[in-house]
Amino acid sequence: MIQNPGFLLTVLAFVAVIGPLVFVHELGHYLVGRWCGVKAEAFSIGFGPEIAAWTDRRGTRWRLGALPLGGYVRFKGDMNAASQTDPRWLELPAAERAESFPAKPLWQRAAIVAAGPAINFLFAILILATFAFVHGESRTPAVAGQVQPGSAAAAAGIVAGDRIVSLNGRDMATFDDIRLFAQIRPGEPVAIVIDRQGKLFEKQGRVGAVEEDDGFGNKFRIGRLGLAPGEPVIEPVSLVRAPVVAIERTGQIVRTMVETLGQIVGGGRSVKELGGPLKIAEVSGQAATLGMESFVFFMALISINLGFINLLPIPMLDGGHLLFYGVEAIQRRPVSPQVQEWAYRSGLAVLLAMMMLVTFNDLSSFGLWDRLSGLIG
Repeated sequence: MIQNPGFLLTVLAFVAVIGPLVFVHELGHYLVGRWCGVKAEAFSIGFGPEIAAWTDRRGTRWRLGALPLGGYVRFKGDMNAASQTDPRWLELPAAERAESFPAKPLWQRAAIVAAGPAINFLFAILILATFAFVHGESRTPAVAGQVQPGSAAAAAGIVAGDRIVSLNGRDMATFDDIRLFAQIRPGEPVAIVIDRQGKLFEKQGRVGAVEEDDGFGNKFRIGRLGLAPGEPVIEPVSLVRAPVVAIERTGQIVRTMVETLGQIVGGGRSVKELGGPLKIAEVSGQAATLGMESFVFFMALISINLGFINLLPIPMLDGGHLLFYGVEAIQRRPVSPQVQEWAYRSGLAVLLAMMMLVTFNDLSSFGLWDRLSGLIG
């Protein structure tokens, strides 16, 4: 087993991951807001009491909060860090009202809100493109190099040399596609189309389920078909193609996130699999012990995750604001303040419930509840 990082390294690694990613996210909002002529009154990394702060010549208060669990940009016309519209913004003098967020056209407000998640995706794409350019693209054909005896693939009648054409109707271009498809579907039925010596056959099977250790003592239940890949082919990646490879990989990661979330919502996976800040901190420390490349790659994954989560249509998140703007575009008038207030309160309740759930899961994964029950019992 790989040695776990100490408490100090875990904390430092967590701050080194979350701090830059939150800054990048909020910088997206800030820059597009400036380009649209909106005055930013505050740019905060973290919440709570100020640790450090200064005010620039444009009147923006740059602050570092005591709780490094997020951030915000408060524009003129915003009532709070959640960017709820201040009902008194129409009372501002004409010059100040013109540079307020609510005064801007719908498309500009939507662009400012979308810029945060977008720059998180761009940040991850930059990292993945750099890796692709430096290391090349490893492509392993979707061919069964070996079939493990007694595995799900063996039970379905797959033999070495078969090319996996599709799983449940989804085309499999590489062996990674097979792995990603199977790992989030433990125990699920699967229709397998194979190419055997130029002839197509359809097999019915069920994805196997195994419990794996990540090397740090954490165990996960994941799906496996029981196939071993053939020899990978390393293809050089040009500077022009590197962003394309990075976008494709980002798309694969987002698709996996969507499918996993759908399985959790639909009851196909346990909510216990959701992790929160404590789990991110733990994995940050673990990634740091594996070297700089592993740590930077982990940052890319969290950046994609941050962008994806912020696009969920939950009021209080960027996706919730974009949902309001979509309704405004359809009905050609803003959503009423009463409906927005109700939605924000509901969104806050959802987020608090989710935070409590993932914190409970995090503490459970650390064995806290087992130790407490042992003390009580």
